[in-house]
Amino acid sequence: MSEMLERLQREKIVAIFRGIEDRHADRAAEALLDGGIALMEVTMNTAGAAGMIGRWQDKYGERAGIGAGTVLDLDMAKEAVAAGARFLISPNLDETVVDYGLKHGVPVWPGVMTPTEIVRAWKAGAEAVKIFPMGTLGWKYLAEIRAPLDRIPMLATGGVDLDNLADYFKAGASAVGMGSKLVNLEWVRDGRFDLLEERARQFVEAAKAIG
Repeated sequence: MSEMLERLQREKIVAIFRGIEDRHADRAAEALLDGGIALMEVTMNTAGAAGMIGRWQDKYGERAGIGAGTVLDLDMAKEAVAAGARFLISPNLDETVVDYGLKHGVPVWPGVMTPTEIVRAWKAGAEAVKIFPMGTLGWKYLAEIRAPLDRIPMLATGGVDLDNLADYFKAGASAVGMGSKLVNLEWVRDGRFDLLEERARQFVEAAKAIG
């Protein structure tokens, strides 16, 4: 088990920063850190993503695990790793990305949906997989696929909120990925970083209560 996978299973929450403006990014990251979130991904379709990842690694690397999301192909993987990403997450499975991560010591958690895709990713070398889109599939789907595939750690992403967080963990999720429910861009633009911190704290406490 890699250090980042151990951390993923311990921390249980990955905050997804998608489309955040660079001028607000550091304040938002600090608010989540202060609220207890220690794993953060910047999606590669965010303007200036690579620069943000590199800066955050320098500023917050001792406190947080900084990774890249929406890593669709090998070129994006190379850019993210060069920027300092500690892990790579994607909505799709690209074995060349998994292989690149393995060779460079950077865990890749690819996006999959079906049992066939899950096992294919695992056999390609992925220590964990991202089940996506959970907002459509739901926690009951996760519970069903976990029954035969209980050896493979799963990151549930999409549709997770405070009301159903416990359902996803009871269904077998090792961790959850959350975007707008955690990184509310309206609050960010309004400078309400206190609300971001409080929301982060609520999710962290809820995850810890689940155990």
